[in-house]
Amino acid sequence: MILKSSTLILAVVLIFVLTTHPMHAQDSTATLSGTVTDSSGKVLPNVKVSVKSAAAGESTDTQTDSSGNFSVANLAPGDYEVSVSDTGFGSSSAKVTLSAGTPQTLNLTLTQPSEDLPNAPSSSKSAPSLEDLGFAPSESQANAKQQALLDKRTRMLKIHQRMGLITTIPLIASVVTSLNAGGKSEGTASRDLHVALGALTGDLYGITAYYAIRAPRIPGTETKGPIKFHKAMAWIHGPGMILTPILGALAFEQKNNGQKVHGWAAAHGPVAIVTAGAFGAALLSVSLKF
Repeated sequence: MILKSSTLILAVVLIFVLTTHPMHAQDSTATLSGTVTDSSGKVLPNVKVSVKSAAAGESTDTQTDSSGNFSVANLAPGDYEVSVSDTGFGSSSAKVTLSAGTPQTLNLTLTQPSEDLPNAPSSSKSAPSLEDLGFAPSESQANAKQQALLDKRTRMLKIHQRMGLITTIPLIASVVTSLNAGGKSEGTASRDLHVALGALTGDLYGITAYYAIRAPRIPGTETKGPIKFHKAMAWIHGPGMILTPILGALAFEQKNNGQKVHGWAAAHGPVAIVTAGAFGAALLSVSLKF
């Protein structure tokens, strides 16, 4: 009778151990799952997912499936940093705390880089990045120096564009006053005003050109479209802005001496008109979309 009771007690103990031990082992780990999407909500397949333990410093890597889902099992309870990265979207990360036996869900979003082009600076758009020039995200992220050059170039070209718009004001005024400056009137007021406006135009043009010339160049970029035309016009209005005041000074001296404008000085008007036309065309090429 005692033997049967002992056998019965032993059997109950074995049943309790065999049924509770697997449950304890199952509840001692955690599972993390989630979905990776872009900013529009579209799922992103084959995205690398890294789950790093804050305590142990060890990482478990996986990737999303065709539906953008990922799952990492058998994780020890604790704090983790989850990061996702993709060649065309950059990277993103988030922190999560896992508890034993409790499945955890974490969804992450990757943002695609902007597609704005930086060739014609516009104050209504944010500064461009190296990806805008065709560099891969991995290349741009590893080259902070080149990104700094691009930021500096963008700032200087914006100033160049604004100064160009300001320069048009005295430029137009000098063209208008030239109609009276070459007249037969004995007064010199019209000529003096024309010379003053021409000098102001030249000074502002010099500042405008400085910001374009000194803007850093980005290796591997190609000039095309309106910017190519803009630069071509500079080969006309650049020399013209130098030659026009020289010829104007000769014409001014001849008129003040009571002489008729002749020789090289006679080219002052035509050169000024061509220069102003080229400058206006260059300005319109980067200010208007066509």
